[in-house]
Amino acid sequence: MNERILIVEDDQDIAFIEKDYLEMNGYQVHIASDGNEGLQEGLSGKYQLILLDVMLPGMDGFEICRRLRDKVDVPIMMVTAKREDIDKIRGLGFGADAYIEKPFSPSVFVARVKSQLAQYQRLKGNDTRRSKRITIGNISLDPDTHRVTVSGKEKLLPNKEFQVLEFLMLNADMVFSKEAIYDKIWGMDSLGNTATVPVHINRLREAIEKDPNKPRHLLTIWGVGYKFKP
Repeated sequence: MNERILIVEDDQDIAFIEKDYLEMNGYQVHIASDGNEGLQEGLSGKYQLILLDVMLPGMDGFEICRRLRDKVDVPIMMVTAKREDIDKIRGLGFGADAYIEKPFSPSVFVARVKSQLAQYQRLKGNDTRRSKRITIGNISLDPDTHRVTVSGKEKLLPNKEFQVLEFLMLNADMVFSKEAIYDKIWGMDSLGNTATVPVHINRLREAIEKDPNKPRHLLTIWGVGYKFKP
C-alpha cells in the first residue's frame, strides 16, 4: 500500500492520532496545520485522499474544498465537530465526498478512509470490470477515463457527481427518488443524508446544462424524484 494522504488539521493532538493510525495501516501521511498550507499541499497532486478539518486558521475547510475540487480529482473527506445538516450540505455542495464527525473511534476513522479509497479505485477503473462509454445527445461519459464531455468540451466532475450522472444516464428516462439515488450512490457507508442529492443535482446542472435554471436533461419530477431525459 503506497497511497499518500494529506491531513489538514490545526489541532496537533488530533492530527497526530489520525496520522499514527493511518501509518499503522500502511499509508504515507503528511500534516498541514493551517488552511493556506493545506490548499497548497492539496494542489500539489501528490495525494490520493485529503482529510479536511472544517475550522482552520487562514482559510476554512469549505473554501479549501471548493478550490481543490476545481483542480484535483481525489476523494475529499471533511472532518468536523459540527453536527448541523447545513454544514454537511454546504460541504458536499463544494465537492466533498464524505464526512467524519468528531469524536470518532480510530477503527471507524481508518475504515472510512479505506472505503473512500476503494470506492475511488473502482470508479477509476482499476478493477477488472470495464464499462462502455455512454453518449446521449451532446453529453458523453466515459467510466474508464472518468471523463465527461458536453458538446466536445470536457467537464471535471467530483466522484459523487460523476456517479450520479452515470447512474441516471444508464437509466435514461427512468425516474428515481432522492432516496433511491442516495442508496445507490452513497449506500449504508455514508454519514450524510438524502438532502445531499439535490445539491449534487444542482451542481451537475451547472456543469452540463446550457441553462441550469431551465434544464433540458436533468429534470425534477415534482413529488417523485429526478430523471435524465435523452
